Amino acid sequence: MEAIRLTSDTGITDSELESSLKTVISGRTLRKVLLLPPDATRSHSKAGEITRLLYDMLNGRCHIDIMPALGTHEAMNEQECGSFLGVPFSSVISHNYRDDVVKLGEVPRSFIASVSGGMMDEPIDIEVNRRLLDESYDLIISIGQVVPHEVAGMANYSKNIFVGCGGSKMISSTHMLGAYYGLERIMGRADTPVRRVFDYAEEHFIAHLPLAYIMTVTTQAGAETVMNGLFIGRERSLFEEAARLSQCKNMTFVEKPLKKCVVYLDDEFKSTWVGNKAIYRTRMAMADDGELIILAPNVKRFGENGWTDALIRKYGFVGRRRILELVAANEDLRENLSAAAHLIHGSSDGKFTVTYAVSKLSRQEIESVGFNYMPLDEAMGLYDTATLNEGYNQLNGSEVFYINNPALGLWAVEY
Repeated sequence: MEAIRLTSDTGITDSELESSLKTVISGRTLRKVLLLPPDATRSHSKAGEITRLLYDMLNGRCHIDIMPALGTHEAMNEQECGSFLGVPFSSVISHNYRDDVVKLGEVPRSFIASVSGGMMDEPIDIEVNRRLLDESYDLIISIGQVVPHEVAGMANYSKNIFVGCGGSKMISSTHMLGAYYGLERIMGRADTPVRRVFDYAEEHFIAHLPLAYIMTVTTQAGAETVMNGLFIGRERSLFEEAARLSQCKNMTFVEKPLKKCVVYLDDEFKSTWVGNKAIYRTRMAMADDGELIILAPNVKRFGENGWTDALIRKYGFVGRRRILELVAANEDLRENLSAAAHLIHGSSDGKFTVTYAVSKLSRQEIESVGFNYMPLDEAMGLYDTATLNEGYNQLNGSEVFYINNPALGLWAVEY
């Protein structure tokens, strides 16, 4: 299949998208196809629309399975699948990162030590969902968005396979590798230690799979999601091109550190596990002793599953140094390193305060994990999202920086 590269400042049209997707499946003898979209936490990726279009094109031509690349996230229910993907729920398979995976091999200790600068020297097991190895699939299509990411540097490409469809050990080890290396050295970069691990695994363990990547770059114009880039193929160079476009479209540089930043989380954010994008996507823009206020009307838990929720409640967001001490001292954290990494990512390390404005978690719950609490109604009264502009605002005599959707970007001080 010839690689496809489309970019547009004003947005790729529906006809351009449909024509490109037809190219992916044309000229192939297809009996069985596996689609790997993200879940609804990536609702602004255009991946749901792409999945629906592919399903409609393939329906009646071959058998279609759709397995959202959940990683550790909670599986979508029928209503969520219908709203986001627009496909029959009977076609959807839920990935279980603990029970549905097989080990393909491992990335050797020496490689890990080299890419991490000696910060980590344990081998990493390469685990993927067993369905990826099912030889009855003639084509596997990974669908997702390239955007700054706290673990990989830039999301998608092979991350969709090794994390989205990966196993517990794989997810935990790569997340911890990223946490050891440091958010500031990773976010917004296409070449990171974690990405090099994915590259190694791609080359050594899944090169034989009939896999194609569909990668988008999107922005938001008011309530509309605009697709500015579409990259289709297998080559890593396509990911690199998408990453460069995302760096232009999804990274915002501010002239001075932000004293007060207000971030809104829409309905896709049900947990702080996902909602903490508001913290790590802004941390490089926040001033020392600054204030980050997160408006989170739908956040009702900390973790995406029972294990991670319990660990977050037990240990809290107490900073990188303390979490590393707790990992060394506690077996439950060592066995769930993705949770430990999240506790590091979700902490401001005392640089700035984090206030969660919620209605579905109590003051006691929020404060017990290390955040400040504000009643949602009070916060929405102070910060009316209907009148705030993206970026700088003057409010009651003070400057407030407003972000409507942290999932679509990365903010940093321009030096």
